[in-house]
Amino acid sequence: EDPSSSSSTQNSVAPELPGFYYDPEKNRYFRLLPGHNNHNPLTKDSIQHKAMECKRLRLLEEEERQNQKTTRTGLNSSVLLQKRQLGLLSSTSYCRLVHELKVNCMQRRKIEIHSLDSSVAGTNNFKIIVADVACERIFTVNDVEHGGCKYGIINLSGLGKESLSVEMYDNLYFTNRKVNSVCWASLTHPDSHLCLMGIAETPGCASLLPASLFSSTNPGARPGMLCSFKISTAWSCAWCLNPQADNCFSTGLTRRVLVTNVVTGHRQTFGTSSDVLAQQFATQTPVLYNGCRSGEIFSIDVRQRNRKGQSWKANRLFHGSAVTSIHLMEAEHYLMAADMAGKIKLWDLRTAKCVKQYKGHHNEYALLPLHVNEKEGLLIAVGQDCYTRIWSLQDAHLLRTIPSPHPSSKDAIPSVVFSSRLGGSRGVPGLLMAVKQDLYHFSYN
Repeated sequence: EDPSSSSSTQNSVAPELPGFYYDPEKNRYFRLLPGHNNHNPLTKDSIQHKAMECKRLRLLEEEERQNQKTTRTGLNSSVLLQKRQLGLLSSTSYCRLVHELKVNCMQRRKIEIHSLDSSVAGTNNFKIIVADVACERIFTVNDVEHGGCKYGIINLSGLGKESLSVEMYDNLYFTNRKVNSVCWASLTHPDSHLCLMGIAETPGCASLLPASLFSSTNPGARPGMLCSFKISTAWSCAWCLNPQADNCFSTGLTRRVLVTNVVTGHRQTFGTSSDVLAQQFATQTPVLYNGCRSGEIFSIDVRQRNRKGQSWKANRLFHGSAVTSIHLMEAEHYLMAADMAGKIKLWDLRTAKCVKQYKGHHNEYALLPLHVNEKEGLLIAVGQDCYTRIWSLQDAHLLRTIPSPHPSSKDAIPSVVFSSRLGGSRGVPGLLMAVKQDLYHFSYN
């Protein structure tokens, strides 16, 4: 599956010569150059890119012909049903394996994006999409040509089984800032606001926007920004749902953590030895988990006052590379983390030991999120190679690798949302993928 494996195939045909590449189609050697060259663009990077593009096109062709095969031998719906009826499978195992079958049968369909402003839909590349808790709306961050970002909300209510169209509402509150991180905030009601961590020029900016700014109803009575303050470069953010730290959100900065109460304006600062790239609050306790560039993961009880030094750190875990995403499991005994070496690990917080590792993810430098669906036992992550991979949570088995509809590049890494109810409680299940200017739905039924 690795594009670099093509070199081993070539070596079996012709001997390897240092500084040369053997092309089996032309049956001759070509000189490899250390970098890009306009006159002779044959480099190791271009050869690898060509191999990756051939693999992507081949996988897309297999998907079009519906040649996806389950990764577990002998797994099909009739066998599962028979085993369930004979009592050989528990209801939990049966449901988990049925979800695995559904994942392998998902088919891609393009979604039509409608907007009152014709300049909004289909003109700017998607950078980030984040769904609210009910999966009724998706907040979008789109890159624009002059170097800033556009923000919008997509209403998923029109995502029916027959119709594949959605409504998008934008708001040009500020477009000159790049956004590193976004999270939904429940201030006046569930998912009423949005926390944005942006970079203007220097310094950066943390903002809390009401979601109603992006609504088409009552345009004359829209509230303004609740809070906005300048900070050093911001990498991550998280909103606290525990009542003991009500109305608080956290910002992961360069070598420090800032916890702000948006109602009282009170702030707590915790110094760290590294940049904080990923954050998540626990819900059962007012504890904040942080993943750092150094590879360290630690927790903070935000009820304690600021302390000098770092004696307030708890639940310390260590990855070998920069931690790019963390996800606290529902029971809050386990934490999933991904790093810039492509490692995805499941940690037991009670023993501080890694209990599972999910292999196949690809990352070298990007801040890529994890998507965990515990109810259906699935883990989803998009790699820097632009492939979307789905694993079984229980045994870390790689279930499916989905190629991007667009050629792989640094500015075309897909952003995804997965839910069993896209569009609300009566919504449709599936995977949403935003890449370039397009939005796709992978039906899951």
